[in-house]
Formats: sequence, C-alpha cells, structure tokens
Amino acid sequence: MARQVTLNRRLVNTAVAWGIGLLIFFPILWTILTSFKTEAEAISLQPSLFGFDWTLENYQEVNSRSNYPRYFMNSVIIAFGSVILGLIIAVPAAWAMAFVPSKKTRGILMWMLSTKMLPPVGVLIPIYLLFRDWGLLDSRVGLVLVLTMVNLPIIVWMLFTYFREIPGEILEAARMDGASLKSELIHVLTPMALPGIASTMLLNVILAWNEAFWTLVLTTTNAAPLTQFIASFSSPEGLFYAKLSAASTMAIAPVLILGWFSQKQLVRGLTFGAVK
Repeated sequence: MARQVTLNRRLVNTAVAWGIGLLIFFPILWTILTSFKTEAEAISLQPSLFGFDWTLENYQEVNSRSNYPRYFMNSVIIAFGSVILGLIIAVPAAWAMAFVPSKKTRGILMWMLSTKMLPPVGVLIPIYLLFRDWGLLDSRVGLVLVLTMVNLPIIVWMLFTYFREIPGEILEAARMDGASLKSELIHVLTPMALPGIASTMLLNVILAWNEAFWTLVLTTTNAAPLTQFIASFSSPEGLFYAKLSAASTMAIAPVLILGWFSQKQLVRGLTFGAVK
C-alpha cells in the first residue's frame, strides 16, 4: 500500500513538473511558431497554434536585412569573454573567503550581493561618461568589462558555496606535500570544484547572453550583439511580429541548444553546493 502511495505521488509530481515546465516554455514556443507565420496571421485576433500556412519568408528577410553571423560572434565573444574574466577574478576571491575567512568576509559577501539590487540605470551616466572618455563605446572590450562587473557578485557567491563543500583537510594535505598556492588552486581545488565551476560558467554565459540594457546603451554597430540584432527589427512604422519573432528565435536558439546539451552538468553543479 505504501508503495502504491509513493508511485501515485511520483506520478502527480511528474505531471505537475511537466505542467509547470510547459507553462514556462509556452512563450518561447509561441515565439518560434509565430516566426513561421505571415504578418497577417501573426496579428490575427483568432491565432492558430499549428493550423496555419508555414513560411520561411521571415527568416529570409531577416537574413537579407542583417548580418547575423557578425551579431552572433559579438555575443559569443562578449558572453564567454566576460565569464572567463569573471572566473579569473572570482576563483581566488572565493578561495580566500571559503578557506581563509575573516571577520569581514560575511560583510563583503553581503555587500557584493547588495550591488545586484542597484538598478542599472542608477549608474548609467557615470559609466557612459567613463566609456566615452576612455574610447570604449561600441567596443567588445568595453562590454566584456561591464558585463564582468555586472555578473561578478553572482560568480563569487556561487563559487564560494561550492568551495565551502570541499573539505579543508584536502588542501592542508596538499600544502604538507609542498604544494604552492598556485598549485593548490590549479591542481587541487579546481579539479574538485569542476562541476560547480562549469555550472557557474554556463549560468553566467546565459545571463551575459541575455543582457539587454548595457548592450543596447553602450553599442550601436561594431560590437552589437544579438540583443541589438533583435532591437533592430523594432521600427517607428510599427512592430512586425513575425519578423521580430524570427529574429528572436535566431537569437535564443544557441542558448537553448547549449542549455539542452549541458542540462545534466548544470543541474549537477547547482546541486553540488549552491542550493544547499
């Protein structure tokens, strides 16, 4: 009897999980389907989910009007560049806070987290003026720097929680064997925390990929990523929903594919320490 109750509960939990997942995914599905509709069908008062005339016209026009590979490469360089730079800074910082804590460690962590509560528009003017004076406007280097600063608190917090799960005795044993601080970080700590580092990297790549505020404000053409690519299809004449959906689908497709193939590593890394 107990086994039957457990089975029923598992079935209910599975159904609820699938329902929530489909509910969350539905806007993305609707965007993908709209990208294959004509503009008339996209704005119809009685839209159809699948029963419409499928067309690739929107994708053809989007590709003819914009240089998608250039936007895509800018997004790849900006997203991965900012995360790699963030990891270079955050790994030593998280190591120090996890294994050599001080009385101020907790306060520093809370202060770093509090910076995420500041609206980006609150620091828009000083950052814009600094970027203008330093010649960083519409540059990949400028966006890498600003996105590194934006996501650095999250990277440090996640790595800190992962590192705390590693027994300090292992690092002490490495020191007794003559390992230097550099060897300890590279050859002992990093391999043990690799699932956590990988999930941190994946999550922050997605955050950097989806960042719209700074990419729209600090870029125009040369360093414009896919968020700028989507915004270019919003014109004063009106919103062309089918073409906008096609551009959005092309922008989110790489992240969806990356998330699909790396979901096991992402879940494993998140359950390694961040949610405990």
